[in-house]
Amino acid sequence: MKEKYYITTAIAYTSRKPHIGNTYEIVLTDAIARYKRQRGYDVFFLTGTDEHGQKIGEAAQEAGITPQEYVDGVAGEIRNIWDLMDASYDHFIRTTDDSHVKSVQKIFNKLYEQGDIYKSEYEGWYCVPCESFFTETQLVDGCCPDCGREVKKTKEEAYFFKMSKYQDKLMQYIEENPDFIQPESRKREMVNNFIKPGLQDLCVSRTSFDWGIPVTFDDGHVIYVWIDALSNYITALGYAPDEQGELYKKYWPADVHVIGKDILRFHTIYWPIMLMALGEPLPKQIFGHPWLLSGADKISKSRGNAIYADDLVQLFGVDAVRYYLLCEMPYAQDGTISYENIISRFNADLANTLGNLVNRTVAMMQKYFGGVLQAPVQGEFDDELKACALETVKICADKMDGFKTADALAEIMNLARRSNKYIDETMPWALAKDESQKERLGGVLYNLIESIRFIGVLLAPFMPKTSKSIFNQIGATECDWDSLSEFGKTAVGSSVGTAEPLFARLDEKKMLESIEKSMPAPKKEEKKAEKKEEKLPEISIEDFAKLELKVGLVLESKRVEGADKLLVSKIKIGDEVRQIVSGIAKFYPPEEFVGKKVIVITNLKPVKLRGVLSEGMILAAADDKNLSVLALDQDMPDGTLVR
Repeated sequence: MKEKYYITTAIAYTSRKPHIGNTYEIVLTDAIARYKRQRGYDVFFLTGTDEHGQKIGEAAQEAGITPQEYVDGVAGEIRNIWDLMDASYDHFIRTTDDSHVKSVQKIFNKLYEQGDIYKSEYEGWYCVPCESFFTETQLVDGCCPDCGREVKKTKEEAYFFKMSKYQDKLMQYIEENPDFIQPESRKREMVNNFIKPGLQDLCVSRTSFDWGIPVTFDDGHVIYVWIDALSNYITALGYAPDEQGELYKKYWPADVHVIGKDILRFHTIYWPIMLMALGEPLPKQIFGHPWLLSGADKISKSRGNAIYADDLVQLFGVDAVRYYLLCEMPYAQDGTISYENIISRFNADLANTLGNLVNRTVAMMQKYFGGVLQAPVQGEFDDELKACALETVKICADKMDGFKTADALAEIMNLARRSNKYIDETMPWALAKDESQKERLGGVLYNLIESIRFIGVLLAPFMPKTSKSIFNQIGATECDWDSLSEFGKTAVGSSVGTAEPLFARLDEKKMLESIEKSMPAPKKEEKKAEKKEEKLPEISIEDFAKLELKVGLVLESKRVEGADKLLVSKIKIGDEVRQIVSGIAKFYPPEEFVGKKVIVITNLKPVKLRGVLSEGMILAAADDKNLSVLALDQDMPDGTLVR
């Protein structure tokens, strides 16, 4: 009986078409699912769409259609993109599915009946895009601490979930299951910034909008996103408190939830506590992957830097886009995407290293032996190639078991490079000129075909179409993972196919010019908005005098856990030491920032950034590419007033 493996993505929010950063998650999860199937697991791969909430209601109203019509369109678009990217999911759930709606209502009712949900009133600040409430002290410059957008003062009757009741139980679970939250840095962030400071009860219903799942026993209330969306991982398997479907019995608990690091809190705190309250097992692991950045910024439709998967596929093909996404994203740090980088990777790895290896090997087999594989004859350099192939299998398995897809792909590409080096070492073209070396030539080409077979099998989870093309060209019949247990599974006397380029080299200059021409010009409204934003109102000297500026000495500095741009520094300002969080980590490594004299605004209201207290602001000059902390032209004691 096969061992089961249940893997999920976060469900995509149906406010708009997903950009390439959203698409990375489905490609990553698909690669893991395909790899597990290769290893003989009974895999169930779930993805889908989150279709309720105020933001969707407002978008539908703006479009002049019903919310259901709106989400039907966007959900269809999301599914089309997932299919375009060759996602091999087993089920696509929508939170508007009748079965999901009924199960969520039963879950809400059970939690209420057992006293874990109670009715009260909420008053605070609400961010519509993030669908999150914040207290006054959590805001940053009066805006949402997560996305930086405007928040609205909100007061309404609501139901609340008793998070604090389960805090100690959750902490104990995390301590007893050290691999529950991965990577390790994400676990430290959740524990230190959210759990240990104390959990607040969670708002789980809304009355200010109606596009959601109704609370069955209280008209006017709709079930809020956390219970609605997070429950999809079990409702998709047929779970309800009064019944548990066969799929649920078979596959739950999930082996891993693959999610973006920005929704880690919801999945590692809210979701486990809900399951504890329901008396159900917790998922075995939650993997919070990093972001894909455009330049130095998170990809966002509102920022205007969104790149879309279907556009990239049209330019480079599905497998090339999959390859770039999976090889450019580090395990725990953010990755970047740009057209220049895609083209560079495409030419260097796919066209030159991989494509050239397959093409010239198959071509030589056709030229020298009519495409028929000869018996391998042992010679110099053979053992090194075989050892590299077998070692690559072991390393790839280790990396993929830890979700380190970029490292696994690097190893596969190294095997392709070693195979190209083997061609240079053995020089088949020279062997072909000497009739006495014909057996050796046959052995060299056999080894190359076998090495390419290894590469084809290893690439299958990442680039399924390319893998099949490789198998067709080399005539491979042994294409499963178990066939990689030994070097030499390809049958002597079998025939290769026709040599065809896997990836044609791209002209970078021409392609970039073509891409630039195809990009839409910024809208006039956007330009006006930018100008309006740049022109600030005049202030009086009295207004300026309200700022207290002082010289500070940086005593110590370190990066904020889980925030690539933030430093938290201890700064001496006269007789006191302040803790200040600043977004300068990209330009000032912590060790280089210590000892600097900086200008600090000391009378700003303290705020929390990523859960870390900041008691002031450091002044700096910045443009799109550079940032420089303001400094004095001569040394002045810390604490000196700046005026």
